[in-house]
Amino acid sequence: MLGEGILKGLLETAKNFAGSYVSKERLTTVQYPEERLAPIENSRVFPFLVYDVENRDGGGPDWEAGLRCTSCQICEKECPPKCIFIEKSKDKKLDYLGKAQFYPTRFDIDISVCMSCQICVEVCPFESIKMDKHFEQSTDDRFGGLLLDREQLAKPNEYYHQIHPIEAAEVDARLAAAKAVFDAKAKAAAAAAAAKAAAAEVAAQAVPKPASEGA
Repeated sequence: MLGEGILKGLLETAKNFAGSYVSKERLTTVQYPEERLAPIENSRVFPFLVYDVENRDGGGPDWEAGLRCTSCQICEKECPPKCIFIEKSKDKKLDYLGKAQFYPTRFDIDISVCMSCQICVEVCPFESIKMDKHFEQSTDDRFGGLLLDREQLAKPNEYYHQIHPIEAAEVDARLAAAKAVFDAKAKAAAAAAAAKAAAAEVAAQAVPKPASEGA
């Protein structure tokens, strides 16, 4: 029937309006900003960078020492609106596996251009960039205030667990599994190297000395 969808919408509005006088469940609005609704697990706004203090060597602030980002620049290349800007370091620092990796000396995101597509998160191989839930980003600085640098983007893994607990737990499990495999391989390689060195030492001791040396 023509207009059936409009009538259904008006009926739902009428139910909520009348029901709001007798049931709190029908109160579909809150007195923002005094009252706020908690965003759901899968809600997303703009990206941020995750850091773990224990993941890196080197000095500097915690956020800088523990950034997971290795400046591979995949997110920069895949970003549809081209709002990510990365500069790679000349030296390397250790990642969570103990591997020497490059790190970003510059990592900027222009949130005035970002369309919150989450492609940067999906293509990141190091679980270093995730989507935030913080949406109150208004500023009177149209250009500088909406260009976030790596320090402004960096947030601890604990914050990631607060806003996306299920997702963060899954990520930590994957990283822990990868680290366990890496540690097992490193331990096996160290044991093989020690065994090889011991065998070489035994072989060297078994070689008879020349007669001239015995005299």
